[in-house]
Amino acid sequence: MKISKLPEISIKETPHKTEVKLLYDNSFAQASHIKLQAGESLKSHITPVDVFFYVLEGTPEIMVGEEKQIVHSDCLVESPKNISHCIYNNSDKIVRVLVVKAPKPTSKTIFLK
Repeated sequence: MKISKLPEISIKETPHKTEVKLLYDNSFAQASHIKLQAGESLKSHITPVDVFFYVLEGTPEIMVGEEKQIVHSDCLVESPKNISHCIYNNSDKIVRVLVVKAPKPTSKTIFLK
């Protein structure tokens, strides 16, 4: 059995310039933990695979396509492939989100603006 401990995983360098830790990575899927401080956000982007966001802590505002909504802990948000999406922390508390991409992307993410 392989167990990954979040505090022991290194922060991954990404264009988002936020705390992203890659928890799981194989040929079938990827799972990352994103931690956003108050006022932080990801860069709006498009992934070539389906993605889902599971909110672990906080109340981020999540954008998928033209829709943007505040989402609470223990909610899952789906984002189909090739649709722009983004996560914003407009609150004064930490936001933590589990992000799962399936299947694992084989082409690059497109960053907008």
